[in-house]
Amino acid sequence: MKALPMTENPSKAVSPSVAADPPRSSASDNRLRTGLLRAITGVAILGGIAWGASYWTDGRWHVTTDDAYVAGDLIPVTPQIQGTIVSIAADDGDLVQAGQTLVGLDPTDGDIAVEAAEANLATTVRKVRGLYSNANGARDALDGARAEVTARAAAMERARADYDRRRNLARSGAVSSEDLAHAGDALTAARSALTSAGSTLATLRRQFQATNALVDATVPASHPDVKAAAARLRTALLDQARTAVRSPVTGYVAKRTAQIGQRRQPGDPLMAVVPLRQAWIDANFSETQLVDLRIGQPVEIRSDLYGGIVRYSGKVQSIGVGTGSAFALLPAQNATGNWIKIVQRIPVRIVFTDPQQILDHPVRIGMSMRVDVDVHARGGAMLPAAPPARPLAVSALYRQQLAAGDARIAAIIQANGDMSVAPPVVP
Repeated sequence: MKALPMTENPSKAVSPSVAADPPRSSASDNRLRTGLLRAITGVAILGGIAWGASYWTDGRWHVTTDDAYVAGDLIPVTPQIQGTIVSIAADDGDLVQAGQTLVGLDPTDGDIAVEAAEANLATTVRKVRGLYSNANGARDALDGARAEVTARAAAMERARADYDRRRNLARSGAVSSEDLAHAGDALTAARSALTSAGSTLATLRRQFQATNALVDATVPASHPDVKAAAARLRTALLDQARTAVRSPVTGYVAKRTAQIGQRRQPGDPLMAVVPLRQAWIDANFSETQLVDLRIGQPVEIRSDLYGGIVRYSGKVQSIGVGTGSAFALLPAQNATGNWIKIVQRIPVRIVFTDPQQILDHPVRIGMSMRVDVDVHARGGAMLPAAPPARPLAVSALYRQQLAAGDARIAAIIQANGDMSVAPPVVP
């Protein structure tokens, strides 16, 4: 059988113009796509060139990291004596000045100890005055004994001369033997008196030496007994002053643990004072970034708190002498069979160079920061070449307490005796 030919439906026919449209649309899309790719490539190339130019002219002279945090001194406030807390003058976040009383301890025991030490010092000064009086009395007695010896020696010489004269006369018969015997007895008595006076002089000299040894080459203020009593009073005065626990520096209070009624021992932490104006930044740079870092290079600092609006100025103060892992509580042990190399980070200390910036925009301990070190100047050192020329921090608070005690001791000594005259040494 022959298949019947199929006739086409005129309504289904496609005109030549319609059939030619799809190829023209596809070519246009290709041209558009190609143009976009070229534009993107051009922009990327231009961006790469711009980045390269920027890096070559400026970027390669900057080392940055956002692994940086604000750090500062956390100065503990601790009692130096045992006592019960009776007052608290500051709380967390309060500003305190150096020397300001932060915690008060019960002063009753300290007051009693000071009164007892003052009485002991006054009594000791008066006893030492008695030693000086005894030495002066022994000196006077010694002088009297010396005069007595001199008189007895003169009497003996007269008796000897009288005896010799009478003995010569007795040979010619001008003097009786009885008179000569009386002259001999007088010479013997004068010799005995001189011997007795000499023995008394030796005894008094030993007594004077023993008495004078207690006060020799001193005045009452420098006498050992007085100095020992003064030391006990100084200790009591210091303990009394230390019932007021003061702030050693100016800063802000943090970590207060002190409570009314607590019995605290020396060294127990009561609170801490943070001097935020002396804060610094610990920036952790990878070891590959340290090749151009030098001490003294300028640093631009930005904080997450203020964003890019606030920029602090600083400088590199020091570069750490070890990585963070080397000083960790549990250092890494790489001498094992399984080992993976990890780029280490080394802390770099950066200090603020403009204190006014910190006053205008305060920082907090532990805040995240972003630092940008300008490494144009590479003439500095990576390690300090000389030790510090002055102490890092100094507090005169405790020295002032000692000075006040010394003034009070001097007043008590002056009130209880003449501090200027010491007895002369008599051999």
